[in-house]
Amino acid sequence: MTDHASTVRGLTGVYHADGGIRGELAYVAGKLLGRVHCGLCDVTHGPLYRKRQWDSFVAGLGVSFHLVHLNERDPAISDVSQGVTPCVIAHTDTGPILVLDAQQVDAANGDVETFADLLRDALTRHALSLPTGHDK
Repeated sequence: MTDHASTVRGLTGVYHADGGIRGELAYVAGKLLGRVHCGLCDVTHGPLYRKRQWDSFVAGLGVSFHLVHLNERDPAISDVSQGVTPCVIAHTDTGPILVLDAQQVDAANGDVETFADLLRDALTRHALSLPTGHDK
């Protein structure tokens, strides 16, 4: 960590879909019809279940990584993520900071390792760091 870097206290990923039974069914139907897409869904989930590689990545971060749907956002997350979902937000002592927008999340092409690299690069660009010893 450099003298000017802020430490990330947690991360939130915002899916480009609503949660709950109705939201999940609408997303699946839209995806099958080619009408909706969520790059973060592709990173975290396979066809039926959450990816084990995702769980391993999150376990090694040293901070929490919450995943929320559009209809599950609190006001602060909603303000930062409005119109840029899916996205990733870093929580710092000075407030939430958008670190990955939809285009950047999509650049991972559903690959957890690529997503991890993109996230680390984005944190560096924003002068943010994960807690010491947990940046891989």
